[in-house]
Amino acid sequence: MKEITDIIRSYEQALITGKRMALATVVHVEGSSYRRPGARMLVTDDGQLTGAISGGCLEGDALRKALLAISQQKNKLVTYDTTDENDTTLGVQLGCNGIVHILFEPIQTDDADNPVELLKKVSAKRQNAVLVTLFSLHSRTGAQPGTCFLHLQTDNQVTCNSTGPGMHDQLLSETHTAYQRGDSFFKAFDSKRTGFVEYFNTPPSLIIAGAGNDTIPLTEMANVLGWDVTVVDGRTGHATRQRFPKAGKVLVSRAEDVLKHITVDERTFVLLMTHNYNYDLALLKQLLTVDACQYVGALGPKKKLERMYSELENEGMVITNEQKAKVYGPVGLDIGAETSEEIALSVLAEIKAVLGRRAGFSLREKLEPIHNRANQHVDYTRDEKEDFLCAVQTASN
Repeated sequence: MKEITDIIRSYEQALITGKRMALATVVHVEGSSYRRPGARMLVTDDGQLTGAISGGCLEGDALRKALLAISQQKNKLVTYDTTDENDTTLGVQLGCNGIVHILFEPIQTDDADNPVELLKKVSAKRQNAVLVTLFSLHSRTGAQPGTCFLHLQTDNQVTCNSTGPGMHDQLLSETHTAYQRGDSFFKAFDSKRTGFVEYFNTPPSLIIAGAGNDTIPLTEMANVLGWDVTVVDGRTGHATRQRFPKAGKVLVSRAEDVLKHITVDERTFVLLMTHNYNYDLALLKQLLTVDACQYVGALGPKKKLERMYSELENEGMVITNEQKAKVYGPVGLDIGAETSEEIALSVLAEIKAVLGRRAGFSLREKLEPIHNRANQHVDYTRDEKEDFLCAVQTASN
């Protein structure tokens, strides 16, 4: 979401200065690639780039393609084959062993539903969303409809640009499938149009209980990741906007009242870092009973956490194994962290691992590909696949 936020900011600045723009989106990948489908880059007519569609190897050529799309005012799908390490067509030896399909869409600034405006709707409110981009995967001359359909789950709001007869209901049906899967996927609607059905989960919300100096780098790093950060503390001299300019919210509250000021859902991560035992204990007592909260990080040694459990149980509270399973104490991954900055890195790495349902070990120990190759599969119905194979055979002849 951070990349999208940056793109929106650059887009709004370009509107003020009257620049023309194009949006480059990775819509499909076959094999290995530095960026995955959904990676985006905004290009202005003066060559400014915001976002990234690769590790830097494709941006130069992509800039030229984007400027061409701006000049011609036409969507274009460009395929980069990086499987041949000896191929110098792009002027570099990419060696990524993948085929990357990138859609270039010139931005019509007078269109209230242009691709970036749709991204603005995605990021405007904390909710799940599905965005559909249609393209002709196997035909350079085929129509490239582009980013054309958006559904916001909580608002149940649909934005649909012209996609042809009958497409609205088909796209809405695939939207429901994306919500059920909780993931993005590819769908062949006919022999000419493939859809990238992109699922947007709500961004992580990080609640940091503690406004000491050690939480400052934590808020700054979380801000770089694009997470929604709230800092809360009972001390008025510590919990200030001046000390935490990167936090979305800074609250002064008693521990007993914290949950009155924040909304906790399954994408909310809470850190107990006040260095005030009683404050952390009071907040932990409440969080253990909030079913939606799946992560509570407790700073300090394991003995401190065990003492908290004992005191709560002595008060008559029954703490189940399921409740303890969502408490991470001591918080963070074991990377040998000592300084506040290193501890922040350790903590955020653990949260990211939990968020991605990963174990957090070295990638060199991973036997399978880093990214799930099953996500590259295009869904076909039986008739659609027959039509597609027939179209491909006709084109090859």
